[in-house]
Amino acid sequence: MLDIRLLRRDPAGVAGALARRGLEDAGATVEALLERDRARRDALSRVNDLKALRNRASKEIGAARRRGDDAGEQIALMREVGTRIAELDATVAAVDEWLAGELPSIPNVPHERVPDGGVEANRIVREWGGPPEFAFAPKPHWELGESLGILDLAAGVRVSGSGFTVLRGQGAALQRGLINWMIGMHTRDHGYTEVRVPYLVRPETMTGTGQLPKFAEESYVTERDGLWLIPTAEVPVTNLHREEILPGRALPLKYVAYSPCFRREAGAAGRDTRGMLRVHQFDKVELVRFERPGGSQAALEELTVEAARVLELLGLHYRVVLLAAGDLGFSSSITYDLEVWAPGVGKWLEVSSCSNFTDFQARRARIRYRPQRGAATEFVHTLNGSGLALPRLMVALLETFQREDGSILLPERLGPVVGFTEIAAPG
Repeated sequence: MLDIRLLRRDPAGVAGALARRGLEDAGATVEALLERDRARRDALSRVNDLKALRNRASKEIGAARRRGDDAGEQIALMREVGTRIAELDATVAAVDEWLAGELPSIPNVPHERVPDGGVEANRIVREWGGPPEFAFAPKPHWELGESLGILDLAAGVRVSGSGFTVLRGQGAALQRGLINWMIGMHTRDHGYTEVRVPYLVRPETMTGTGQLPKFAEESYVTERDGLWLIPTAEVPVTNLHREEILPGRALPLKYVAYSPCFRREAGAAGRDTRGMLRVHQFDKVELVRFERPGGSQAALEELTVEAARVLELLGLHYRVVLLAAGDLGFSSSITYDLEVWAPGVGKWLEVSSCSNFTDFQARRARIRYRPQRGAATEFVHTLNGSGLALPRLMVALLETFQREDGSILLPERLGPVVGFTEIAAPG
């Protein structure tokens, strides 16, 4: 959530930043917020003046009564003052309710390094490796997976409908092994603490990270209990410290978590729906960090390198893309996408979005820290990135390391992890 003080201090700058994101009538939106804020502050000022007047009058009335003087006129006046205070309190409450409904719908402002424009303006920052070369036409993963007996698309549809898949045998073992391997790497080599979190969360938890109210239509909810299925482990992990004040010495905090992720993908019908490219349920290893404001940009660079290391160790061709303002996620100030090359489908596939949310999520979830004993509290900066997301990582592995006969020769380093490096057709 945006800092109302920033809106007061630099309304034109905020309006311009929101316009970069494509927010229609950004100037009018900012002015409407400021108009209500001014009305609220004016009402509060008058309330405080009237309460001070009432306090002084109460003392005078008490003194008059002790002297035996008539204080009826002052008492009647204070009744009017009390009525006016109640009216102004109602005004403040109404504005607070309006702001509480409007502010959560305003996206974060983009970082100054973020380029203008939409998806067409995304900037390739760096590229690693090169595309694999084949002496044959590479097959897409759905052909490979079904012929090898490791991917059962028909069963997924039969059980749950379109947008769901079933992995069998070595396919299921490969995904499980990759998850364990990535968690081990991030805890052992990168200093993250592993956490296991709930997959059903309260609406205020979804609101804390920005999923609600913006993405309600793209999320699953259990109507009977009012609990939401998480679209990413970012949601419960970030909210582990909701409404807490962390000691400064505790920062930075670095968590890694595995979870299934559930997304309705509303409006995505017809796009990349074949195989495992766009599904409603998928597995992901997530990295979440809590940082001091001054260190969050350096932390984003480090986080991106940590996520990319998975791809490098697997020998997968990838690139890092800096997203333009119009392509940023709702809560993000700056985002790097990691895209891996999938030769079978001939596409770059996003396997991680590494983002710095600055204090946007922390304000929504009330996550603060105290820099030192006796100091005023400040909001932390939150960051997250997939480390990495499946099943697109599986897609890249199957398509990159396929052989002409349709079998898969996986990187040697996966042998100790999953117990095999070759996937061949059954029989």
